[in-house]
Amino acid sequence: MKDFEALKEEAKQYIRYDKDKANKIATITFARPQAQNAMNAGMRQLYADLVFKANIDDDVKVLVIRGEGDNFGSGGDLSEQADMLSESGEDVDLTWEFGINDPDVKYPPKNSYRFLHGLTDHYAKTRAGNRPLQEFKKISIVEAKGYCYGWHFYQAADADLLVSADDALFGHPSFRYVGWGPRMWTWIEMIGLRKFEEMLFTGRPFTAAEMYECSFVNSVVTRENLEKETEKYAMACSRTRPTDTVQAQKTFIEVYKQYRGEYMGSLLTGWLEGMLPVIRNDRSSDVELGDNVFNEGLNNIVKNNDMNYPPEWRLSHSGRKKP
Repeated sequence: MKDFEALKEEAKQYIRYDKDKANKIATITFARPQAQNAMNAGMRQLYADLVFKANIDDDVKVLVIRGEGDNFGSGGDLSEQADMLSESGEDVDLTWEFGINDPDVKYPPKNSYRFLHGLTDHYAKTRAGNRPLQEFKKISIVEAKGYCYGWHFYQAADADLLVSADDALFGHPSFRYVGWGPRMWTWIEMIGLRKFEEMLFTGRPFTAAEMYECSFVNSVVTRENLEKETEKYAMACSRTRPTDTVQAQKTFIEVYKQYRGEYMGSLLTGWLEGMLPVIRNDRSSDVELGDNVFNEGLNNIVKNNDMNYPPEWRLSHSGRKKP
């Protein structure tokens, strides 16, 4: 059994929280560039705590979320979930994913529906660290660059404003290999059905320019001007009407999102993802992230699959440069 508190403590080296009291701007920085800022369970829980803290803190009106290095982030740390995705019948204890350190708590067996759905349903909750921005009553701004995939795409979609470098690529890699149903409801609402179906069924990433055309991105600038552009947005938001007014406005927007079914969509996602064990491949060569991770290595699986796509549709920047 993993020690959840230890995971959360370890995560502190990968996430920085800074605050500019004078301008009421807080910044969360994902600082794991050597892993393309991939998020593990401890990081997700710590991130949720920081967003919650900023939501209450009267010294914060605007929250900026960014990534250190070349990328905003490549999503969740899939290697951490290899045991869960494994096809072996051996039971796996996932209580640490829920923040439970009690050895007396028995996790459901692997051959049960609850084994996976309990976790995917948990991911639909703010506490899990996947959608805390949906309940954030201040102004949130995501600064995107390089890879903006998977879990990081969640945050980009959930934020109030999105400032992007022109080299950013957006999407969810699992459209290619896991068969999960990440928050499709919200993304259809944001970018429109036809373009989302293109992202979903081709598995290709969309460029910053394309996402701007879909009204997903507020501003696209060169990488060298990205931080300056984000600061411009943050400073403007910090000088608008009082924080009380912002909170009232955000409550109105949250009501509108729930009228449009945002949380229902998250619950449906949890239900759909819980069906993963009964999803069958069409071919033996179809990519999986279970036992193959141990045999071939996660990076090799993803890179080899990426090369099956046209260069301009590949997920990796390096792969897009190859014939």
